[in-house]
Amino acid sequence: MNGLRAFEAAGRHGSFTAAARELNVTQTAVSRLVRLLEDRLGFALFRRHASALELTAQGQALLLGLTDAFNSIGRLTESVAAMRAGPVLTVGVGPTLAVAWLIPRLANFYRSHPDIEVRVATGGATRAVRDDWTCTIRRDTNALPGHTAEHLFSSAVVPVCTPELASTLRSPDDLRNATLIVASNMPNEWPHWFAEAHLFSPLHPAGEVSFESNAMAMQAALDGVGVAIAQFPYVSDALTAGRLVAPFPIVAPTGEDWLLEYRPVHREDPALLAFREWLHQEADCERQVEAELVNRESMGAMGSRASARRPQRRNR
Repeated sequence: MNGLRAFEAAGRHGSFTAAARELNVTQTAVSRLVRLLEDRLGFALFRRHASALELTAQGQALLLGLTDAFNSIGRLTESVAAMRAGPVLTVGVGPTLAVAWLIPRLANFYRSHPDIEVRVATGGATRAVRDDWTCTIRRDTNALPGHTAEHLFSSAVVPVCTPELASTLRSPDDLRNATLIVASNMPNEWPHWFAEAHLFSPLHPAGEVSFESNAMAMQAALDGVGVAIAQFPYVSDALTAGRLVAPFPIVAPTGEDWLLEYRPVHREDPALLAFREWLHQEADCERQVEAELVNRESMGAMGSRASARRPQRRNR
């Protein structure tokens, strides 16, 4: 290995002297190590000239492979050195819930549990749960076979849009003149909400934009593309900040729940115990936020309707 390292440095620099400076040894040591390597291989790696080194054909082939190999070893060493020695918890979660709800809250978990590494894997109701995950967060009516399920919060959907767009909407019927944002993987959420809002006749909006995922649909709503139908945890932070509003105080429960699920074998896992306790605290906060948002939007809608009914004062 010493001979290979000396050869690689000398071939890369084209000089025994430069290689010696990189490896912090003498020029003589580098030259001797390369000579021993050549003797072992049975062919020359360099043509030695008075003022330069010239790689032979065999030397060129060996140098190319060695440089790549040493770089790979360096990257592998760095990645192993970066691995944490503490407990590791892998949670499978859908990409939209991960980006919009879980990841923004993980900093709070790390402040209380800096020794636990949380790895977020792509999961969700439409993706298979892997055996190597510690737990998963899913939206469903029942636990997976062989899993323990713990209720986090109920599933419900609500239309959301930017405040500017909401100012043009007085009643759910005004959605006929709006662009509706649809996530193609959740085609029944709008019809479900229409039923809750007593819009039983077919709704023909002015336009419809479809996206492959909820994450894309939520970003489109934030960008003012139209009105999206959203699970509360996907938009609760944006609603709290006022970046999105719910133009109508009508929330449609889906009959499902957001669940934390894990196999009984992990029940006493210290990392899972800490994560479960923290996650339930965050779920309690989410339920409170949802209740406050519904109440706020309800009061806002009542005020808007009162303003609409109030007669305008005539100038005399």
